Amino acid sequence: MSTPVPYGHEQALGLLRSMLRIRRFEEKAAELYGQQKIRGFLHLYIGEEAVAAGAIPALTPDDALVCTYREHGHALVRGVPMNAVLAEMYGKVEGCSHGRGGSMHIFDAQRRLYGGNAIVGGGIPMATGLALADRMQGRRRVTAVFFGEGAMAEGAFHESMNLAALWKLPVLFCCENNLYAMGTRLERSESQIELTVKAASFGMPVAKVDGMDVVAVHEAARQAAAQVREQQAPMFLEFQTYRYRAHSMYDPDLYRDKAEIEEWKKRGPLHTFTDRLKAQGLMIEEDFRRLDSEALAEVEAAVDYAEAGHWEPVEDLVRDVYGEGPAP
Repeated sequence: MSTPVPYGHEQALGLLRSMLRIRRFEEKAAELYGQQKIRGFLHLYIGEEAVAAGAIPALTPDDALVCTYREHGHALVRGVPMNAVLAEMYGKVEGCSHGRGGSMHIFDAQRRLYGGNAIVGGGIPMATGLALADRMQGRRRVTAVFFGEGAMAEGAFHESMNLAALWKLPVLFCCENNLYAMGTRLERSESQIELTVKAASFGMPVAKVDGMDVVAVHEAARQAAAQVREQQAPMFLEFQTYRYRAHSMYDPDLYRDKAEIEEWKKRGPLHTFTDRLKAQGLMIEEDFRRLDSEALAEVEAAVDYAEAGHWEPVEDLVRDVYGEGPAP
């Protein structure tokens, strides 16, 4: 049974607003992909919105954020303009990576969002390095890194966890466990499926969180970020969540029972949180309709922006690829 929502009207609606923005954006991205407006790979976050919406506000603007290739929602919550995110997915120069990264490489150094990383587990050592840099510079920052449970089978995960614990680096390791590493269920690929047990073996504190409950996510992330910052040492959070869509748009999703998907949808973060807010008198149906209309309008404006964007001139394609060394 869900606990009462411990926030006031504005903060509660802010969490709902974030989840709605992600959901409507991702739904439109799927539509645009079908129209071949977005090319390459596309990994949707539908069903997992509570994790990004709840966890990222627990960080400060000075804290670093590192994500996977399923990162559109993280970028939006972090404050990257929706226009810039969608333009990037279109491949337009107005995108946050000037159209060179696409869906899997949303990046914004100004907001300390260091990807969007296409390699499974690729962001984990990067986050460890960012935390080491902060330690060496005497900055009391936190680096939060998000990754899927499949990344925990990578050597980079174990190496990074070991170094973060050994050197006492301020990294908040956030595992978004959606049960399927691409198309393989966790118990078919891992002998130890208790992820917190794996993480605890490195001698750091761990916690398991209901990733479908935005309140549980926010409270766990807030407490964990404060602990990492205070103790200047790492911590591991497992967010148990579920993606409603396939791994990517190329995935026929033949490995999951449809009944399982429908069962998880009953715990969907949007409608369950909305029901709780209404039951506590923190919102009414008109509030939901207003927030949803605002999210849809923002998405349509982002589509117009991306459509009006520009392709990079052919003569600029080698720019920033080769360094300009001294003249011979």
